[in-house]
Amino acid sequence: MSRIGKVPVALPSNVTASAEGQILSVKGPKGTLTMPMLDDISYGIEDGRIVVRPANETKRARSFWGMHRTLVQNLVTGVTDGFTKVLEITGVGYRAAAQGRNLRLQLGYSHDVNIAVPEGLEVKTPDQTTVEISGIDRQKVGQLAAEIRRWRKPEPYKGKGIKYRGEYIFRKEGKKK
Repeated sequence: MSRIGKVPVALPSNVTASAEGQILSVKGPKGTLTMPMLDDISYGIEDGRIVVRPANETKRARSFWGMHRTLVQNLVTGVTDGFTKVLEITGVGYRAAAQGRNLRLQLGYSHDVNIAVPEGLEVKTPDQTTVEISGIDRQKVGQLAAEIRRWRKPEPYKGKGIKYRGEYIFRKEGKKK
């Protein structure tokens, strides 16, 4: 039994949900998000809540139960509050600049790295060493943050690179002389 799956997802007063065919749609003040529904999971919208239950007693249904409840919670949170990831850039000469729908990174390569920002996401650079990614779809926000971070992962000796805000980088001691 999934302890997470048992808890119904509360719908705030300004959010509506509908299940049509095999698509669950959630509409709120920030926009609309949809998710394909599985045959193994049943979704019920009742009393301002979305209830997620396994449709049958198979192992597949039980294993997807908690995950799909969390995905539904992410839809509701996305259309009400949205999601934000903050990246911090550390290193001499490393900087970032948002230019329209592109993000330009200078990361010590012989060329600048230009990353196109997908539709539905917003990228801001409050200063040259901070990148803020925000949007209503948690998967897209996390994917873009991971793609940006992949260009220069933080290294353990000097800590140079791109890291998430709050991420701990395990530091190593250098060579002894």
